[in-house]
Amino acid sequence: MRSFLSTSGPSALAIGLLLGAVVLLATARFSVQPARRYRTWLVALIATELGHFWAFAALGLCFVSARLANHPQSLLTSAAAASLYALSAVLFARPAWSAWNLHRTLCDELDNTFGKTAGLPPLWSWLRLWRWPQAVRRGPVLTHFVAPNLPLDYYPAHLSPAAGAPCVILVHGGGWDSGERTQLAGFNHWLAAHGVAVAAISYRLAPAHPWPAQRDDLHQAVVWLRNQAPALGIDPGRLTLVGRSAGGQIATATAYGKPLPGVRAVVALYAVHDLNFVWSIRSPTDSLNSDKLMRQYLGGGPEGRETLYRSGSAEQLVHPGVPPTLLMHGALDQLVWCRHSERLTAALQRVGAAHVFARLPWATHAGEANLHGPSGQLITGAVLRVALGG
Repeated sequence: MRSFLSTSGPSALAIGLLLGAVVLLATARFSVQPARRYRTWLVALIATELGHFWAFAALGLCFVSARLANHPQSLLTSAAAASLYALSAVLFARPAWSAWNLHRTLCDELDNTFGKTAGLPPLWSWLRLWRWPQAVRRGPVLTHFVAPNLPLDYYPAHLSPAAGAPCVILVHGGGWDSGERTQLAGFNHWLAAHGVAVAAISYRLAPAHPWPAQRDDLHQAVVWLRNQAPALGIDPGRLTLVGRSAGGQIATATAYGKPLPGVRAVVALYAVHDLNFVWSIRSPTDSLNSDKLMRQYLGGGPEGRETLYRSGSAEQLVHPGVPPTLLMHGALDQLVWCRHSERLTAALQRVGAAHVFARLPWATHAGEANLHGPSGQLITGAVLRVALGG
């Protein structure tokens, strides 16, 4: 047995380690290269938002491979495996390192734009990285009805001041034809545990209910929350709209199109903001079949629907009086290109509207699925600062 391990064993193990290194490197590359298909998006999400775990695994396998290089028959194979594991570890570590580099600048920008609030948790913590992705202190969730067919989940702030807690109105994603208010509920619990109430709303979905039904539902939810503010324990003058993906388009278009009393800020996470632009780049073969999504959401192209398209396009509704806006988008997002947020940022800059744009160089779509990962820490912390800002 000892003879077998000393001759055949190391060589076979080295080959296995080399194959494993190739697979791991193919996964780690998503921290620098976008996942261009929906089926690889989840792999990219795991690689970037849990990459720090994989980096340690890669380093361990690098050490094992380096030890096997002592056997002459496995020298080249083991050395190659060790090199690939080392490179994988560097790539897997990139998201956390990049987030650490970004957090200080982002914190200053948020304080300058939305107001500084004392006593908040840091925007970045190396220790927090190692928590379970959805580990959070959970409180009660109360279901109310804005209308008979429009339920709302309310997460009371754990420590509500006498004047009422600020409230985030969360608009879920899902391509306008799917998704639900319970989406990534850990995010809502996290905000509630840090003093911000959350109202996760439902809205009518396409194709049965095309735009602007979603805008009307959000309007109705804002009015209902302000009317119920004393009973809910929230401050009706400190509302923040937060939309992710499709919900981000609904949030910005609604907030920019018509003043909403009590809404003091809007946050859009990896969203589109110009429906004409989306129509111009749509395709039935892209990751989300954007051609189908656009047709069922708006009934067809912009010809003859110019007013409808404009009403859903925050980029075309920008004016100096829009609510202060936070945009966050992954540079490697191929489900919704980062270019959408870049274009809205340019429009806000042209009119001098208050805004912050956080471009996350490593991130793909829905990075806050891991609340404590590189994207999750910056997104949760940024939204908290916007909601509590002076």
